[in-house]
Amino acid sequence: MPQVMEFKLPDLGEGLTEAEIVRWLVAVGDVVAIDQPVVEVETAKAMVEVPCPYGGVVTARFGEEGQELPVGAPLITVAVGAESLPEAPEAEAEGSGSVPRPLIGYGTDHSRPARRRRVRPVTAEVSAPTAAPVTVPVPVPVTVSAAAPVAAGPAGPVPVISPLVRKLAKDHGVDLRALRGSGPEGLILRADVEAALSALRAPEPVAAPAASVAQGERIPLKGVRGAVAEKLSRSRREIPDATCWVDADATELMAARAAMNAAGGPKISVLALLARICTAALARYPELNSTVDLEAKEIVRLPAVHLGFAAQTERGLMVPVVRDAQSRNPESLSAEFARLTELARAGKLTPADLTGGTFTLNNYGVFGVDGSTPIINHPEAAMLGVGRIIPKPWVHGGELAVRQVVQLSLTFDHRVCDGGTAGGFLRYVADCVESPAVLLRSL
Repeated sequence: MPQVMEFKLPDLGEGLTEAEIVRWLVAVGDVVAIDQPVVEVETAKAMVEVPCPYGGVVTARFGEEGQELPVGAPLITVAVGAESLPEAPEAEAEGSGSVPRPLIGYGTDHSRPARRRRVRPVTAEVSAPTAAPVTVPVPVPVTVSAAAPVAAGPAGPVPVISPLVRKLAKDHGVDLRALRGSGPEGLILRADVEAALSALRAPEPVAAPAASVAQGERIPLKGVRGAVAEKLSRSRREIPDATCWVDADATELMAARAAMNAAGGPKISVLALLARICTAALARYPELNSTVDLEAKEIVRLPAVHLGFAAQTERGLMVPVVRDAQSRNPESLSAEFARLTELARAGKLTPADLTGGTFTLNNYGVFGVDGSTPIINHPEAAMLGVGRIIPKPWVHGGELAVRQVVQLSLTFDHRVCDGGTAGGFLRYVADCVESPAVLLRSL
C-alpha cells in the first residue's frame, strides 16, 4: 500500500527562516521522482529550487504563489509508491460529495525514476490566496507531522488542516468552532478566518471627514529588499565607520587595459583590474580584510580575500562573492565577475554565492555618478567605492591636460584601524590606478 508523506519547507541555510513561493513546478496528480525540484522559492538571499526527498504522486500542495511560508511549514504531500491518483466519479446528486475510487496502478519498484505526468485531479485548485492545500483524497495510510492535526472542541472536531490557518486564528482570538468552512467538506480555509477578522474589525459608521488623508503605497519590506535593509541598518548600528576619498588619473590604467585586450584572448574588464589592485593593497594593509568579534572583543584578520562586488538586478542589489580573489589574475577575475553577474541577473545565485565576503568593491560609476560614501557590508571592515571614469582637466607633467579621472572612496571600520592605515590603503590603490607599473613592482 502507498504511504502519504509530508514534505516541509527545509532549512535553506545561512540563518534563513522563511521563503516566498515564486512558482510551483508540480501540480496535484503529478508523478515526481526522488530529488526532483517541486517548487521555486525566493529567500532573502536568492532564488532556490527545492527538491523533494520522496518519489510518488503529489496529493496536495500547501500555499499559493506569492505566499510566504516559514521554514518547517508543509509544502506538499506525496503518495509514495503510487503511480496515479484515482479518478473522480460523477456526483450522485447536486450538492453530494464525490467519493474517490480505490487507488489503482501503484507499484513497488522505487528504484525506477518516475517521469512527470499530469493526472486529472479530483478537486480543482483553490484560487484564493490561502494557506489551505490543494488536495486529492487518497484512501491510504497517512503519515503527517504532529504540527498539522485537526483542531477539536467540545462540539467535535474542527476541520482545519493548515497550521498557518490555526496560527492565524489563535493569534487574533478567532474561535474556529464558530466558523463554517468554505472548503471541501466544510474545511476551514485562511479566507474564512480573514473574513471573520474583517467582520470583527469593521468600524462603526461615521460621518465622512471634510478632507481625506492620502494613503501612500505600501510595499512589503521583505525578500531581497528586506535583507538589504536589515544588513545596512545593522552596519550603521554596529560599525563606527569613516570615509576618505581621492581623485586619481586613470588614463594609464585605461591604456593598459586597451593594450591587454588588443593582444587577443578573453577581454579584461576595468572591474577586474580594480579588483586585482584591491587584493594587492589588502596584502599590504591586512587590517582592512578583517572582521570584529564583539563577543570575544577581538579583531579577526582573515587569511583569504573573498571579494564581494555590487551587482544591480531586477530583484534589487546583490553582492556576489569571488572566492580567493587574491590568487586570481585579471583574466580569471573577469571571467568570474561575468559568470556571477549573469547568474545574478537570471536570479540563479545560491545563498553560498552571496555570503562569506571579506571586502567589497562597489563600482557605482556605472550609474553615471562620481562619488558616494559607501555603507560597509556587515560584518566586513571596509568597502571601496569607484565612481565613473570621465575626461576632466588635470595637471599632468606640470601642464594642464584632459585626462581620464576617477574618484575613489574608502569607507572603513574605525575599530580595526586608524586613518593612517585607511589613507595608506587608498593612496596605494590610487597610485596603482595612475601608474599600473606600481602594481607590477609589488607582485
